Amino acid sequence: MDVTPYLTLRPAPVAVFERAAATPDAVRFRVRDASGAWARVTWADFAAQIRAVGAWLAGAGIRPGDRCAVYAANSVAWAAAALGIQAAGAVMVPIYPASTAPQVAYVAGHARVRALFVGGAEQRARVAGLAVEHVIDLEHDWPRVTMTRDDGVVAARLAAIDLDAPGLLLYTSGTSGNPKGVPLTHRNVGANAADWLTCNAPLLETGYRDLLWLPMSHIFGFGELCLGNTLGWESWMATPADALAVLPEVAPHVFMSVPAYWEKLARGVLAGTPLAALTGGRLRFCLSGGAGLKLEIKQLLHAHGVLVIEGYGLTETAPTLTLNRPEAFRFDTVGKPVPSVELRLDDDGEILARGPNVFAGYLDDPEATRAAFTADGWFRTGDVGRWTEDGFLQIVDRKKDILVTAGGKNVPPANIEARFAGDPVIERCVVYGDARPYLVAAVWVTPGREAEVAARIDAVNAELARYETIKKWFVAAEPLSVEAGTLTSSLKLRRKAVYERLRDRFEELYG
Repeated sequence: MDVTPYLTLRPAPVAVFERAAATPDAVRFRVRDASGAWARVTWADFAAQIRAVGAWLAGAGIRPGDRCAVYAANSVAWAAAALGIQAAGAVMVPIYPASTAPQVAYVAGHARVRALFVGGAEQRARVAGLAVEHVIDLEHDWPRVTMTRDDGVVAARLAAIDLDAPGLLLYTSGTSGNPKGVPLTHRNVGANAADWLTCNAPLLETGYRDLLWLPMSHIFGFGELCLGNTLGWESWMATPADALAVLPEVAPHVFMSVPAYWEKLARGVLAGTPLAALTGGRLRFCLSGGAGLKLEIKQLLHAHGVLVIEGYGLTETAPTLTLNRPEAFRFDTVGKPVPSVELRLDDDGEILARGPNVFAGYLDDPEATRAAFTADGWFRTGDVGRWTEDGFLQIVDRKKDILVTAGGKNVPPANIEARFAGDPVIERCVVYGDARPYLVAAVWVTPGREAEVAARIDAVNAELARYETIKKWFVAAEPLSVEAGTLTSSLKLRRKAVYERLRDRFEELYG
């Protein structure tokens, strides 16, 4: 499709208002009602909710530039609250719905949140006692908020927004220490969206149907929401638990997912189920993000007619730096830089980035900001990469996670751990061995299959250089979890926390 009409930079709510004016009665969302049927939400309904939120916030004294948070699971109300915050000229702060009370308290306090939308009784209980002026329950208070009349304040505030002012304040997963606040301007996000549309244009069309299950509190899910707003999609909302189950019924043109769901689809294909039967048979644009998808999975799905696009980026880069393209892809890479982005490799292989999508610095953290940029202004991604001979980028590992063995060998542990992704026996593996003579590991095992662990590790070891092999291991009893602090809110590994928690067990393996 020709995406040129959609490349103009503007605040995100504008796209909804334009669609609502052009096609007010068309369907924007399909959501499950109390009976389990798919209910319709029109563009006019959605736009009216956004305007009401913006007007309510303005009436409550929220000023342009103030920070307001949304702490809830996905819903139309979540989307309207988030875009309503931006329509009022304020800064939207998404908080992952599984965040614990201390995590919410930290974000709300650090961001100096003035209004907080919560998803119901469970989230409301977790924020009890927080020093936030306005707490709005998306279940209990929503009818009152959405009855607010907009007497032109929203249009006035939208018109006054500076594209170089923050529109989003995201918090990094925090693999070590407290999460850092990442302000993203309307220009950061808009420039990256324009690049993204340009790269993927051959596979995109207006009016597509997508299955929206990714948490909108993450930039991946929020990006899908805004893409649907821009291109006039009909988004069917599902939960993470039922997304794959409803996929054949919804039969979307667009499916965006983390690797785990693509892996489950691949297992279904290997078990003999046609991919069209698993997906509804209409997939046109597929995207995997959040972590690397195994090469074998991409190859298998492509052989069955589905091209899964994969790229690379960070919260700080709003988020995309590279993409594989429909007409130019290599499954062993994360693609080439998007049009507005410049990349180069530092002397140690760290990927450095520059472009209009790159943030200016962390909120109230000048020390972390200084550490995040080179002296000449390039952003340090913290990832180690290499270029292929034909200009594609490969990710080697997180720079800070590289293990250096006592023999002087540099080993990226994630490269070894990734070989167990999708393994039916070993659900997770964490490799250990910095400054030690060899590598060991903790493994989390599918119940009842403990006797098969040795064979699975031997099979992986057979594919590795000798210094990369896992010499000893133990089966961990305590599960990894957000609550224990061993996983981030987006379920990424907190490697240092796991090392600290299990250090004695790891060290015992060295005898």
